[in-house]
Amino acid sequence: MSRKKKPFPILENVTITDVAAEGKSLVRIDNMVVFVPFCVPGDVVDLQIRRKKHSYAEAEVVRFVKKSDVRATPMCEHFGVCGGCKWQNLPYEKQLEAKQKQVFDQLTRIGKVELPEFRPILGSVKTKEYRNKLEFGASNKRWLTREEVAEGTVYDNMNAIGFHITGAFDKIYPIEKCHLMDDLHNQIRNSIRDYALETGMTFFDLKQQTGLLRDIMIRNSNTGEWMVLVQFSMKKDGDRERAMGLMKHIADEFPQITSLLYVDNQKCNDTFGDLDIEVYRGNDHIYEMMEDLKFKVGPKSFYQTNTDQAYHLYQVAREFAFEGLDNNEEKPLVYDLYTGTGTIANFVARRARKVIGIEYVPEAIEDAKINSDINSISNTLFYAGDMKDILTDDFIAEHGRPDIIITDPPRAGMHPDVVKTILRAQPKRVVYVSCNPATQARDLADMDESYKVTAVQPVDMFPHTPHVENVVLLERR
Repeated sequence: MSRKKKPFPILENVTITDVAAEGKSLVRIDNMVVFVPFCVPGDVVDLQIRRKKHSYAEAEVVRFVKKSDVRATPMCEHFGVCGGCKWQNLPYEKQLEAKQKQVFDQLTRIGKVELPEFRPILGSVKTKEYRNKLEFGASNKRWLTREEVAEGTVYDNMNAIGFHITGAFDKIYPIEKCHLMDDLHNQIRNSIRDYALETGMTFFDLKQQTGLLRDIMIRNSNTGEWMVLVQFSMKKDGDRERAMGLMKHIADEFPQITSLLYVDNQKCNDTFGDLDIEVYRGNDHIYEMMEDLKFKVGPKSFYQTNTDQAYHLYQVAREFAFEGLDNNEEKPLVYDLYTGTGTIANFVARRARKVIGIEYVPEAIEDAKINSDINSISNTLFYAGDMKDILTDDFIAEHGRPDIIITDPPRAGMHPDVVKTILRAQPKRVVYVSCNPATQARDLADMDESYKVTAVQPVDMFPHTPHVENVVLLERR
């Protein structure tokens, strides 16, 4: 018979001292760091240790003794359960301070390279309704909060539309109102939910791979357009008829939607990049504007989800790339690595002799070419394929040695082979845009022998979350 583990002790009257990574806070107790979610510095709390390792522990608040004077009132009724906006209780100026510190700590601790004085972080233009895209899952397994479980709450219907819960991939926490996007998206999502419940539509079961209604993606743009994509799993007789009934309901209720789409996804996951998208009404795309440039955004397109702040991010990248260059000299040759749909490439094209963009996703490269055509940009070339396989010495010999490289890799950073090729190419400048300063710091260390960091600009793209973008300018030594 196995012995029941003795519960960890409760720590009383503990004062939270600092902000930590992943949206948590921390306090140091007896040379051990204790991480606590949903607290802010200055909170005095009783803590229940849930997990303990040699040098750190994770705990939860069981009682607030005294709440901090710097604490902000969360704007969202779902705060504390939905894991999307963990810093709503931290005033925005304090969030920016924490993000600036995060970038500094990671670049100094991991990178260990000589650094200039950091520029102050660029705060987001909007702190509410700043996103242009959200995705919601539909599931027949509603997530029950700890309070609902303790109270023995029983729901007649466990269907829900909302966000996936961390650690419970097949469960959905129902969302009534999200503040991250224009309120029309709440009306659309809740109308879909109500229609589905009223008509007895089945919701998806991720483990059993059954159910009709599966996922909803909603996008909007600064041109006033809206896109809605509904994922179904049409496996039974009558499923298509029921699905089209929902699509008609959405079309009738929301004439603002200019791109109403659906997809029949019978795979084991919600990705649809390899599936055919059907247009129910309107266009198969919407447009975003940046300065006088127009960008086509389809259901499979990547576009920065904070439109206003993306403009400031790309302004920084353009400034770092071209500032101080002699206008009388020949315009530089620019390589744009991880170009996506060519947003940065097209954004900087007028300052360049030519821009060569490389991206892994073929559909994104097709969008990049279209975006150049739409804007009458003729000095761009785009190539699809794995970066480490495309960007080779032979590729550079064929297309020319770049004067400037702009790189905007995914969270994992750049592959070591890509870093080595950049070093052999010896561009005068490298502009490194990163959504993960930790992997950026690692790559900076690998480039330090040949390149010096001369400017650092953190940019906040996602208020109320711990995520931060960072732009670094490296110049050849």
